[in-house]
Amino acid sequence: MATQLRYLKEQNERLLSQVGKQQELIDALSKKMDGFEKTQDQREKNVRELKEDLKAPSADPLGAAKLLSSAKLSLSGEAGFGFFKSGSQGQFPHSEFRVDEVRLFLEAEVGQDIYTYVGLDLATREDNNVRLGEAYVDFENVSKLWHQDRQVNLRFGRFYTPFGEEYQVRNAIDNPLISHSLSDLWGLDEGLALYGALGKFHYIVAVQNGGPPSLDGFASDKSIAGRVGFDPAKWLHLSASAMRTGDISAQNDSLSEMWFGNGFFRALGKADTTTKFHANLVEGDVQVRLARGHLKAAGGYTRFGDDDSTADNKRNVYYYYTEGLFDITPRLYAAARFSQIIAPDGFPIAGNGDFDKFFFNNLTTDLWRLSLGIGYRLGSSTVVKVEYSFDQGKELGGEKRDHEDLFGFEVAVKF
Repeated sequence: MATQLRYLKEQNERLLSQVGKQQELIDALSKKMDGFEKTQDQREKNVRELKEDLKAPSADPLGAAKLLSSAKLSLSGEAGFGFFKSGSQGQFPHSEFRVDEVRLFLEAEVGQDIYTYVGLDLATREDNNVRLGEAYVDFENVSKLWHQDRQVNLRFGRFYTPFGEEYQVRNAIDNPLISHSLSDLWGLDEGLALYGALGKFHYIVAVQNGGPPSLDGFASDKSIAGRVGFDPAKWLHLSASAMRTGDISAQNDSLSEMWFGNGFFRALGKADTTTKFHANLVEGDVQVRLARGHLKAAGGYTRFGDDDSTADNKRNVYYYYTEGLFDITPRLYAAARFSQIIAPDGFPIAGNGDFDKFFFNNLTTDLWRLSLGIGYRLGSSTVVKVEYSFDQGKELGGEKRDHEDLFGFEVAVKF
């Protein structure tokens, strides 16, 4: 009996020892759980505080908030790389490989319906110097103030003069050919523009400086240009444009900001007897959209004059072009363009000829160009093009303009 009592006592002591150890383990686990819960609570508190900080307007302008705002930026670019060979009187008589153009574009949303756009021209066919392209702020949908959608928008800064239609597709990636029309009207100028749409009509009107950019303005008169478009059907687009360059200083500005005939408008009178010049222009455009291409045509008239006190330098200049594109396959296409400038009394028209000779020294009465090309789209952002253009004309004195034909090969990309 004594032996059994001793055995039960020892067994009870062992059970009590095990229960004690288990209690110690439970106590330790409880402490760990308390610590874990406190840590979890702190983590959740930290997350809540971070979310509130990101919502706050003054939160970390150089940190998380900057990363969030950067999502509103858009950076893109375009480039063209080519080979050109012209006749002996043309621009490229020595067969040149060229970086034809490189452009960078940055767009940012800076507020509700407010956008800033900046373009940088690193190289162009006309000028291999780095220059500022378009740079403006857009106040979109101003007409919402009177509950009308997109009727009135406002643009302020440096932008293309809204005259004609060709300037909108003259970059290498957009132009189906390598050359442009002979008139090739375009200009980058500082000013203010209103644009918008009313049903099937859309419009843009701009007031700009008129002369080349400078630190000091040399003429108070401004350029005014505008275009009204009409789309009566999905396959048809029509537009009419008008422009006056305003009076431009012959001594200080020397040239217009508007580009014409691969040159500019300039005074025809002598430097010591001419103080200002101007040009007034009108143009009509039509585009027919086809299932496998398009047809385009445009025609215009320019009335030029200067205040030369010794001669009457008024000029009537007429120009037009027609263009067709046909998609042979979804990737392969053929394109052709015929253009002509007619100036009965002679006008500075550089065209594809030697710039110094035909813009500064010799006046041209008639010049035409036939451009034929084939392009292949490697994708939505790469095009390979080959072209041959025939250029012929006549100078004011009766001499022929020939040996200006151009062969070109180009790869155009956007990124």
